Parts: sequence; C-alpha cells; structure tokens
Amino acid sequence: MPLRDHFPPPFSEISSWEEVHGGWPMVMVQQLGKMLPPQYTAGPHVHLGAEMEIDAATFEPQRPLASNAYDARPDDGGCATAVWAPAEPTLAVETELSDFDEYEVRVYDTRRGRRLVAAVELISPANKDRPEHRCQFTSKCASLLRQGVSLVLVDVVTARAVNMYADLLELIGRSDPALGTTPPATYAVACRWHPRGVTRWLETWYQELKPGLPLPCLPLWLAEDCAIPLDLEASYEQTCRDLRIA
Repeated sequence: MPLRDHFPPPFSEISSWEEVHGGWPMVMVQQLGKMLPPQYTAGPHVHLGAEMEIDAATFEPQRPLASNAYDARPDDGGCATAVWAPAEPTLAVETELSDFDEYEVRVYDTRRGRRLVAAVELISPANKDRPEHRCQFTSKCASLLRQGVSLVLVDVVTARAVNMYADLLELIGRSDPALGTTPPATYAVACRWHPRGVTRWLETWYQELKPGLPLPCLPLWLAEDCAIPLDLEASYEQTCRDLRIA
C-alpha cells in the first residue's frame, strides 16, 4: 500500500497526523520485538514540545543592590563579615527556552546498562517550522551519532518544504548528491557514524518518499557488525489499519 498525505483532506478528515505519528512508534516497537536479539529491547518515546510565544520582552524592574560594605555587626566570633552582591544582569527578560516534538523509537542494549544504541525519529511539522527548531533537532541528531547511536530519520511531513537530513549534513559540513539541487520534503534515511581504523566515517542509506508509493526497508544498526531490517512499509500499514485509514 502507498504512503498517504496525512495533512490535507481527505486523509486529514479521517485521522490527524498527530494520531499517525503517535501510533506509529508503538507499532514499530511491536515489529522490532520479533527481530531484536535477546540482549536488545525497544520502546516508544513521544514528547510534545510546549512552545510559548513572547510578543514583547518584559524586563524586570530595577532592584536596589545589596550593600557591598562590611557588615558592622559582629558574628558570634566577634568578627565583622563582608556582604558581596553581583552586579545587575546585563539582560533580564521573561522568556521560555523552546521545546520540540519527539516521536521516536529507542533501542537499548541491556547487557551494557541499557545503553542507547539506535533511534528512529519521526519528524513532525514543529521540528521543521522555524530555524531554531531545525537547529535543535539537527544538533540532537549529530550528538546521538557522535555517541555511537545509529539513526533512522523518517519524514512524511508534506506541509513543510524543508529537508532535515540536508540540514544535518550541512551542520557537519557535508552533502549528499542523492538529494539533488532541491532536496525533497519527504524521505527516510538511515545513518551511522562508525570507526574505520583510526578514522570515523558517516554512512547513510537514503530513500526519497512520495505519496502514492510504498515505503522502504532500511538498516537499523545495533552494533558495528549487526543490523536488522526496519520495514517502514509494514509498520506504517499496520498503523493505518489500526486507525482505519484506507
């Protein structure tokens, strides 16, 4: 069965994209559980970022500084104590550090203290909607790769014409000729950063996704010499069946 476009009608009138993104990770976990070697376990993780918009900066009123002079009152030992206060901050503004959506599957190695070894990231519209969100997401991906965690990025968001895989490569100063001159908005890619002798190499398996076409099967790397197939088509179709999406 083909990939649907879950953002415009008719599919958005049957089930929202949030329901698809929320249900898909658990279906992946169920299917991975049939293939994972005994020492590995997988679990879904869904976190919705809480974003607060600040229309105008709100500055705190000036407060009197504490005295920098010596306190003349002796303590129990009969000695005067010094009271020190820092200078006023150069900026005091009411704001919120931006949070971002996470729809993902995490795979752990239980023989190494439940160490995270792989992650499947379902990209949401909020991950792509503004530069700071894209920067946060790609920085997270780069950090996971540096820690030896293999990644699969799945982007079925047709509503935002941004390619986060291209942004990730730009962050590390690389590019992929498979993306072409105009990287597509929807795609899936498996990534791992692993040693080759004394150097480290980034390897990727990229597939463009198009509504109306099946989804691919990508490698999910658990260790240097161990990968299992991540059948995106099978888990996606099961999710659609569960949500009664034709």
